[in-house]
Amino acid sequence: MTSETVSPTNVGASPETAIVAALAGRSLALVGMMGAGKSTIGRRLAARLGMRFVDADAEIELAAGMSIPEIFETHGEPHFRDGEARVIARLLNGGPIVLATGGGAVLREETRARLCERAVSIWLKADAEVILRRVRRRADRPLLQTGDAAATIERLIAEREPIYQLANITVVSRDAPYERIVDECIGLLHLGLCRGEVTAKPDEGFNTTQ
Repeated sequence: MTSETVSPTNVGASPETAIVAALAGRSLALVGMMGAGKSTIGRRLAARLGMRFVDADAEIELAAGMSIPEIFETHGEPHFRDGEARVIARLLNGGPIVLATGGGAVLREETRARLCERAVSIWLKADAEVILRRVRRRADRPLLQTGDAAATIERLIAEREPIYQLANITVVSRDAPYERIVDECIGLLHLGLCRGEVTAKPDEGFNTTQ
């Protein structure tokens, strides 16, 4: 994340107004595991910031004319990932938006590069127990169609967290009111973008060389 100083145009502005100004046309991208709350938090965050919310998975289904489980079943995961990368590229090119990405989107280096270039990224970090409890409510998760969903979640977390943690900002997604988590996103974005106080990823967020 590039630290930015407070300018005369945003002194005294609300945190939301200051964040949008500091984004300077960039998008916000939420990354993290399935069940982390990216769509739910993203929709509320977009409303707070007066930005458009887009769910990448919904856009993929619209572009493909079939559901994500159908894409997996008919064409396989590599085909899905190809389409996912294209859709995310298109959405980021049309920003600024608040974008909820799929759990595996950042596995593609080209997608990480586009996020780095065109967005500020927020990792919604959820532990395995929270994820399992949430995803059990839905039967449309292709990667969890295994004999042991808990073990699959643990494996996916182990594989993906080293990439997720390259995001500009990390917010813990847990069993708390959604607005509290949105408030934390707003607070960290304001500190990082407008006051230069978030320095965990000072330069660029997703590092495409890792």
